[in-house]
Amino acid sequence: MDNMQGKHFSITDPKGVNTVIYQINKTEKELLKEYPKYTIERLDFMEELRGEMKRKTFFVDNPSKDEDQLIILSFGKEKVIVNMAILKNDEVSICKSPVPVKFDSLYKEEDFEIKDFQYTPNLKRPFCIIDPETAEEIKPVLYFDEKTNEVKGKCKLKPYKSYFAFEIRDKKDK
Repeated sequence: MDNMQGKHFSITDPKGVNTVIYQINKTEKELLKEYPKYTIERLDFMEELRGEMKRKTFFVDNPSKDEDQLIILSFGKEKVIVNMAILKNDEVSICKSPVPVKFDSLYKEEDFEIKDFQYTPNLKRPFCIIDPETAEEIKPVLYFDEKTNEVKGKCKLKPYKSYFAFEIRDKKDK
């Protein structure tokens, strides 16, 4: 699992499932006034077909000395399974049962934008919007808000389409 720059591990997706994994990084204590408590980093992977299944090898480029927390998102036809894992030494431990997730729904019958959220470039609120059909992130268009003197982002979302969005924060930060 080790190499000179990082670690890697593999999972196998059954037909119709597309898994992506994010590493959860905790911000150093001295930087907490300027940055969020947690940031997320999507892991790169290589994929190989094995019959009707896909074997994915994920890479953790900068593993910590202690342990790394991972969030595993497996996108199926009409659902997302969310699971947590720990990468410690050369072993990945995955929770036996998926984590319950609290969520809200947005539904619109015409194109719309989610506007004026603070986004990762200024590291105030790192969250991610994913198209569950492709498991690709919806990247925001960044702009400078002269009124607030901040970099903000907006994402264009299509009508009649589902999206998955998540944010990492402590339970007490509701």
